[in-house]
Amino acid sequence: MSPALREALSPMRRPCGALRVSVRGESCVLRCSGALWLPEHGALVAGDLHLEKGSAFAVRGQMLPPYDSRATLDRLAAEIAALNPRTVVLLGDSFHDSRAIGRMTADDRARLEMLAQGRDWLWVEGNHDRRALEQADVDAQTRLPGQVLGHLNLGALHLTHEPGHAPQPGEVAGHLHPAVRVAAHGRGVRRPCFVTDGRRLILPAFGAFTGGLNVRDPAIAGLFETPPLFAALGRDKVHAIPWDKASSRA
Repeated sequence: MSPALREALSPMRRPCGALRVSVRGESCVLRCSGALWLPEHGALVAGDLHLEKGSAFAVRGQMLPPYDSRATLDRLAAEIAALNPRTVVLLGDSFHDSRAIGRMTADDRARLEMLAQGRDWLWVEGNHDRRALEQADVDAQTRLPGQVLGHLNLGALHLTHEPGHAPQPGEVAGHLHPAVRVAAHGRGVRRPCFVTDGRRLILPAFGAFTGGLNVRDPAIAGLFETPPLFAALGRDKVHAIPWDKASSRA
């Protein structure tokens, strides 16, 4: 197979045209996957994986393809292979509900163990997975690799799941699943995105089955005293979108 054909058939293998920004003086590399790379700390940060969301819907009789955990772990594995981080920080809501760990397949559990080997693996508690992580600490059947934290400070950055209403310089959070809608090629395009004003940063959801909240929604827009920058995820590039180019439509 020629290199050109291999590239055409494997578009996700293209190098990521990441966007580098500064948050409180810290270098932050915004990746196409929705993960954050902190090169000075050797840390890869991803939020809102919502593993086993598909199986949670299946329990309630809503049939979704049961492959979200596998797809999400594939994406995480690709980022780890590309960056070889010393530390991986999962920024809350890594699991969709309190019983999600027990519903994971043996293969997916083994994949987690493999990815965590040889590096610091940190789970930050979120509103969806707090009980799951607490149970995993005491139950051998659902025990996870790594360490569970409420929050984490790295240099000038404060990593937490849910952004605070009062501005906190250096805050890096998830929870809100931001998405931006812009006009392109004569039609509206809606993409997950990072949101930052250089003082705080909100990550997009990393999980395969996660939805998004429009960045113009007050829950997101109200967190910033000045109009923020939106960094929209493309297939092989992160696109900087100014405030006035973002649509308020869902």
